Amino acid sequence: MKEIKLTDSEEVIMEMLWEKEKLFMKEILESYPEPKPASTTVATLLKRMQNKNLVGYTLFGNSREYFAKVKKSEYFKEEMTSMIDRFFNSSVTQFASFFTSNTKLTQKQLKELREIIDKEIKE
Repeated sequence: MKEIKLTDSEEVIMEMLWEKEKLFMKEILESYPEPKPASTTVATLLKRMQNKNLVGYTLFGNSREYFAKVKKSEYFKEEMTSMIDRFFNSSVTQFASFFTSNTKLTQKQLKELREIIDKEIKE
């Protein structure tokens, strides 16, 4: 997947689609947090997301049922890789150092991280 950045507004819709899998425009509007945007705004966002190949739809008469064309895990992986590239010169080590020293992780959380890393090393 090539890097594709969602705007904050697009991300709200993608979260809905990732959670529900398929939604009609009416359902998207109903699920939208207050203040709810105009239906034309949501239609524009959906069109932009289709152009980015992130969203597809199935036609039922005059209604479109929208669905995500990219998994949340894939999108998040790309976002993390992009962030590490931009802010840490593509160095996972620099990222890990920053993350562990600048977040308030408990001893338990640090041990859990070490267990995850140890497991990956074994595999």
